Amino acid sequence: MSHSHPPFGVLLVNLGTPTAPTKEAVRAFLKQFLSDPRVVDLPAWKWQPILQGIILNIRPAKVAKLYQSIWWQEGSPLMVISKRQQLALTNQLASRLGVSVPVALGMSYGSPALADGLDELQRAGVDKVLVLPLYPQYSCSTVASVFDGVAAALKPRRNIPELRFVKDYHDRNGYIAALVDSIRNHWQQYGKADKLLFSFHGVPERYINEGDPYKSQCLQTAALVAKHLALSAVEWQVCFQSRFGKEPWLTPYTDELLASLPANGVKSVDIISPAFAADCLETLEEIAQGGKETFLHAGGEQYRFVSCLNDSEQHMAFLADLVVSHTENWR
Repeated sequence: MSHSHPPFGVLLVNLGTPTAPTKEAVRAFLKQFLSDPRVVDLPAWKWQPILQGIILNIRPAKVAKLYQSIWWQEGSPLMVISKRQQLALTNQLASRLGVSVPVALGMSYGSPALADGLDELQRAGVDKVLVLPLYPQYSCSTVASVFDGVAAALKPRRNIPELRFVKDYHDRNGYIAALVDSIRNHWQQYGKADKLLFSFHGVPERYINEGDPYKSQCLQTAALVAKHLALSAVEWQVCFQSRFGKEPWLTPYTDELLASLPANGVKSVDIISPAFAADCLETLEEIAQGGKETFLHAGGEQYRFVSCLNDSEQHMAFLADLVVSHTENWR
């Protein structure tokens, strides 16, 4: 197969990360993240004084300490893993298609920005771009934010590329199989706990009431995995983590559930966060560290975190399959 320019390019997208585990870097990241109206949809006149006057003066120092507890020698776990995913996907596509397909990273917040990734693909001669947000379940606060960001990044251009966009992949066979195998491998190494928890990132209940399909997609992902693992109804449960603010979010809340389980006879827990394609602050600190402390303090005896799919061979093979299926007539 021969091309004067690449048949297409892939913009691989995740949330992003501070550049360093410092108060200053975290403040800059949170300012951008929490100013996105897809993330906090309050009117700017109401939200910005709260954000600028209170949150950005209090939270950065606290969050920086949390990042320090999970920061790797090579850098932010999310960024390190994302670069590994970028390389693995590039290699997978070259092997399957017999032609080099550029894969660029773009983060919704922080660096490299979505515009940086699109510019990289443009320099590579790409005129067709598949945007692949690494969010298996669709939410307006994540996937739609990527859509907005890509549109904004392309707005100054006279000539925009042809675009395709992966909305979600919550029930794709390859994704479910990768989760199932990761859990089975975990059980082979550590044994099987009394209960398997699927801890998804939460969103306000209001978003679901207004039409966001996120909750139903999370429940479907968990049910498919549980079915393939042949789990009974009492052996698994869905919960939601990382709530923010005062309005009701999806329940049950992960931290409250973990605190209640030992009193109900559940002494060992395996927990996985299927909404995350790469380990990050919310998995490595909130779930792997904080969740364990909560569960053991409440009387639990064994708590084991199942890592995200990250750059595992099966995960990357699935993502390559996903790209190929979305670009069939681009080659």
